[in-house]
Amino acid sequence: MIKWTLQKIVGSKNQRELKRMRPVVAKINELEQQYQKESVEQLLERIDGWQKYLHRFLPLQLPNKRELELMDEAIVSEIASGLMNRLDSLREEFPQLPSEISNTSSLDDISTAKAAFAEIEDDFPVLRDKYLNEILPEAYACVKNASRRLCGSEVDVCDDKMPWEMVHFDVQLIGGIALHRGMISEMQTGEGKTLVATLPVFLNALTGLGVHVVTVNDYLARRDSEWMGAVFKFLGLTVGCIQN
Repeated sequence: MIKWTLQKIVGSKNQRELKRMRPVVAKINELEQQYQKESVEQLLERIDGWQKYLHRFLPLQLPNKRELELMDEAIVSEIASGLMNRLDSLREEFPQLPSEISNTSSLDDISTAKAAFAEIEDDFPVLRDKYLNEILPEAYACVKNASRRLCGSEVDVCDDKMPWEMVHFDVQLIGGIALHRGMISEMQTGEGKTLVATLPVFLNALTGLGVHVVTVNDYLARRDSEWMGAVFKFLGLTVGCIQN
């Protein structure tokens, strides 16, 4: 009886979660209305800014010391310069990074810089997740706006032309928020689950780490990669499809 009474007053867990998402949905819709007045170039410029911020947290990919020793000095110098620029881009978040590392082609300097990078790398996931949550309303608004701009066009899907006539409704925005937050988004047939996936996929693809969407068979893998791929490509991302 007490549990029933409390649920009537404060709602079920699902109802409380939905209530928490409503302001985010309202913000997404508000931003998307603003983006309708912008050019595609402005939209892509905003996305480029997000990617530049997030790509600082990508894993460091450098040749090993033996490979560096065999390289031409000019190439080693270029690698060293790129590594120093990478560290400089992270100093705001990590002021403890050694400022005395010189921008030279010295293999010792490169080793020191790699060690400094390794010490901060474990903090990247937290910083990445924090930023993704901050830009979620803007990123989802971009996806919704891209869908709106695609309306009236045709998309090549499984060797056929399919008219694009979808724009995210609030229920799909809610599903996208839930998925990014690690929840299970249960939706009825016809509520647009396929379109829902474009939201968290786009947001997390901004990290540069890649995103995989798993479906039940080869046909749907190809269909949805080509169908929803129209949104991702419009927003400057690349799309692949793995079958068999």
